[in-house]
Amino acid sequence: MGLFDKIFGNYSKKELAKIEPIKNKVLELESKYADMSDEELGGQTAILRGKLDELSTLDDVLPDALAVCREAAFRVLGKKPYPVQIIGAIVLHQGRIAEMKTGEGKTLVACLAAYANSLTGNGVHVVTVNDYLAKFQSEEMGKVFHFLNTSIGVVLTGMNKEQKREAYNADITYGTNNEFGFDYLRDNMVIYKKDKVQREHAFAIVDEVDSILIDEARTPLIISGQGDKSTKLYSLADRFAKTLKPVTVVEMDDKADNDLLDGDYIIDEKAKTATLTKSGVKKAEKAFNVINLMDADNMTLAHHINQAIKANGVMKKDIDYVVKDGEVLIVDEFTGRIMQGRRFNDGLHQAIEAKEGVEIARESKTIATITYQNYFRLYGKLSGMTGTALTEEDEFREIYKLDVIEIPTNKPVIRVDHPDVVFKTEKGKFNAVIEQVIECHKKGQPVLVGTVSVEKSEYLSRLLKNKGIKHEVLNAKHHDREAMIVAQAGKYGAVTIATNMAGRGTDIMLGGNAEYKSLADLQKMGYSEEVAVEAAGFSNTQDEEVLAARAEYKKLYAKYQLAIGKLTELLEVRIANPVNCMSEVMAKLVIPKKYQAEALDLFKAQYDVWSCTAHDIYFAISEILFMLECEGASGSRIAKMEEQIARALSMNWAEYDFPEM
Repeated sequence: MGLFDKIFGNYSKKELAKIEPIKNKVLELESKYADMSDEELGGQTAILRGKLDELSTLDDVLPDALAVCREAAFRVLGKKPYPVQIIGAIVLHQGRIAEMKTGEGKTLVACLAAYANSLTGNGVHVVTVNDYLAKFQSEEMGKVFHFLNTSIGVVLTGMNKEQKREAYNADITYGTNNEFGFDYLRDNMVIYKKDKVQREHAFAIVDEVDSILIDEARTPLIISGQGDKSTKLYSLADRFAKTLKPVTVVEMDDKADNDLLDGDYIIDEKAKTATLTKSGVKKAEKAFNVINLMDADNMTLAHHINQAIKANGVMKKDIDYVVKDGEVLIVDEFTGRIMQGRRFNDGLHQAIEAKEGVEIARESKTIATITYQNYFRLYGKLSGMTGTALTEEDEFREIYKLDVIEIPTNKPVIRVDHPDVVFKTEKGKFNAVIEQVIECHKKGQPVLVGTVSVEKSEYLSRLLKNKGIKHEVLNAKHHDREAMIVAQAGKYGAVTIATNMAGRGTDIMLGGNAEYKSLADLQKMGYSEEVAVEAAGFSNTQDEEVLAARAEYKKLYAKYQLAIGKLTELLEVRIANPVNCMSEVMAKLVIPKKYQAEALDLFKAQYDVWSCTAHDIYFAISEILFMLECEGASGSRIAKMEEQIARALSMNWAEYDFPEM
């Protein structure tokens, strides 16, 4: 730990000492509210609001508000916030940033702080990183809020004005930074005040606050209107560009004669540019019947051709952009996220639309714009949560006047953080990454590879494909499945490549996430994705299909949750005679001898057979699933084998841990 970290850590400890008495008051009130009936507990919201109306401050009722919400969460969700989560909620209430480790339950922390601040009646905005999390968290925590007679809303893409106005008028509103920001811009464009959907910006709780307030802070939100220029030239330029021969170079050499290259235009991979050669210029002059393309009178034509060759030669579908519902959507090169409502400037977006054969929008002119940084500074009180805020503490202080408080974990951290490894070349680094992935994959260890950009993700993906390693890449092509892909990154043998922004707010669990396993099974049973998601939610419904799906979901969830719990327990079971134990277990499971022998050979080669756990052996046996997959076995056969192997989770491993006779 460096000097700065030591100083900051001391600062956190000092501030936590001030919060400790408030936390203790909350804990002291536990028995008071535990003794109340459901009706009495739900009625506390009106009582607390009455106290505020009597000129009390929110700080005066804060311990009671947190204690009430804590008890409600326990009754409704079966989750009673830990003391450290109470501390986190107090930090949020104070308008600060709570740095909490992954898995410490930030959603529940936000629930406590949101409820307490909703008592003022001014509205609380809870900002999530994507629509899925906004919807899911609003439904899950909404059950607590409904119990406490507190209204809740969620703003999602595609809602009409009335739906959004209703959501914003609720005591607590969930949504994304994108949706909140654009709604603000649209409100500033209306003629009459009654047409606005948002009310005042009183208090915001920002999840993954570093990504939203720092990483994306200066990203402008822009609402554009159509210009009056014709789009015909874009189509003509595109048709011409498709007749040209491109030549690709890693990097343009200013000193070299690029016109000697065999092509009509040059693609510079590093600079991401496209440049016409002499050959290309001559073809353009002939095609468009002009004497000199570089003449000032032909600047517009030259510009359209340049954008057309860039669209066709440089801009890659599903990497730089995606086409969805007849619309070209930009993909952020660093995060892989789809940037809703944004367009490439200088006619490039129109050139891509021409390339993809979708409707070409007229060039736009900016009507309204704001950055995330300026939008979030509108709030009277701002707070946030993340697992990684300390490194950007200076920016938070300078830009938003926010300090960062490091919240201790509920249990001691047992993770081992290894030192960085430095390589001379990028190629050497990536080759080492691939070798590490292969090594872990052979053992069945789940692997999550983080990258700085979509380009790097795609490069790693190609390398893994060449090695025959099955994997998932989290980018714009799978934007709708983002949370599910990441949540399942903890499954046996799973390999997931993602940018640093991927999976914010989702839980990666050993053995996979029970929720998403259940959702996947529901869809295999014939339920649509929409019905499956509703089945996993907490909204009130009379829809018979949803209710039937919800009953199935509960059974599936219980099954997977039990299996994951048992899998975790195997970590604590030490095996003295691993080779014989594995043989005996496989025989008990009635696994074909062919696969028994292969799995044992792999086990001996890849594991320290003198020091292992039942968990290691279970994963070694699960390698048989990968063998079947490589053989091209049917899905039903693999599923049947998976069920056979899963029976090992319920076995008494001590019965099979004896020396070979």
